[in-house]
Amino acid sequence: MTKADIVNEISKSKGLPKELVLQTVEAFMEVVKDSLSKGENVYLRGFGSFILKTRSEKTARNISKNTTIIIPEHRIPAFKPSDAFKSEVR
Repeated sequence: MTKADIVNEISKSKGLPKELVLQTVEAFMEVVKDSLSKGENVYLRGFGSFILKTRSEKTARNISKNTTIIIPEHRIPAFKPSDAFKSEVR
C-alpha cells in the first residue's frame, strides 16, 4: 500500500477531500521525522512506537580492495508495533 492508497482509503471512508487528507498524512510524517531527528521517540498508544536504535561501532571489510573499514556508532529509526497491533495482524 502506498501513500496515495492510504490517502484514497481515508478520503473514501471519512468523506474528506483528498487534498486535506494528503496534507494531514504528510504533516504526520514530518512530525515523526522531526521528532526522531531531535532524538525523541514517538509513541502511539494501541498502534506502536517510532524509536531510535543505536548500532554499535563495528569493523567491516571491503572485499574488492581487501581493506578493513570502521563503521562508527550510529542511530537508525525503527518501528515497534504494540501488542494490540501485533495480535490484530496475526
